[in-house]
Amino acid sequence: MTVMAPSTDARLTHLEIERIRHARRRSILLFLTDRCPVGCRHCSVDSRADSPTIRDFALFEEIVGWIARDSGFDVVGISGGEPFVERRGLTLACRRLSAAGKRIVVFTSGVWARQTPGPGWIREVLDRCACVYLSTDAFHGSQITDAQFVRAVRAIVAAGPWLVIQGLDDAETAARIDRLLTEALGPNWRRTAEVNLIAPLTNGRGALIFSREARTAGASFGPCTLVRNPMVRYDGTVSACCNESVIMGFGPARLRRPVDSADDLAAAVGAFHGDPLLRVIGETGFGGLTQHPQLRDLAEEKFGTNCELCWKVLARMPDAGRPDRLVAAMAELQTEDVP
Repeated sequence: MTVMAPSTDARLTHLEIERIRHARRRSILLFLTDRCPVGCRHCSVDSRADSPTIRDFALFEEIVGWIARDSGFDVVGISGGEPFVERRGLTLACRRLSAAGKRIVVFTSGVWARQTPGPGWIREVLDRCACVYLSTDAFHGSQITDAQFVRAVRAIVAAGPWLVIQGLDDAETAARIDRLLTEALGPNWRRTAEVNLIAPLTNGRGALIFSREARTAGASFGPCTLVRNPMVRYDGTVSACCNESVIMGFGPARLRRPVDSADDLAAAVGAFHGDPLLRVIGETGFGGLTQHPQLRDLAEEKFGTNCELCWKVLARMPDAGRPDRLVAAMAELQTEDVP
């Protein structure tokens, strides 16, 4: 199958993706599989080579079909696990979503780049993407060689999407990325790629390696923009955000809903967007929310992350079926999002 590569205008840089993710109901994340053969010791979603993956393809097709039909979602992120180990699901999703005019962003480790040229279906997937996030750090080294990483970089750039290399924010990783991008693309690699260095996550297996020493007063946390757009798993679990622990089934049940059909999915997404407390968390933020009489003690309590604070807030407040009057009033005062 011949697929046209995305035009330059269709590409998405990291900054453009972040702006869209911060706007309500313009993007959605499709968590395609739990499975990943790389086995990084710091994996934030505890992915393994034998982790679960798609079993109910009828439901999965309904999920993808609903996302494709929904006019609000401009960008669809596809992550895992490693999306490329789920060939059937990934090709199905990319074909349907791109045909519907959605801009696709795929997150991968490049484990598929074992040879040149690679299988045709991989090129087809890359052709349909507006951006590909390729991750690397010292933990990938035992499974993904420098040569394999270089092949992945070249394959992505040749297919046409914008490339974002993502790695841990340390000097060793930054130097390695610069060296390998120069080897793969030459000294002018910034014309087709960029680097996004991130802090390590303390979720999943990462909790055994990393910790957060800095702690911040609850009132100092601003809005959590992640609750502005939902995440849906391949198995029909929809969550209000993309926190890795929530994806793995931990944290408040209020942040997750199981679905069995496209109608259920539409209802779940609508319920998350209509939840006054989640709207206040995503718009007003915790600074204002911790002034609520039931939450005032959290204003001075110290937290490592806003997720830690969020879970405490959700545990205290009434569920969405009987919203707190003050929270409902705060939600009503909010204006529409601006990207």
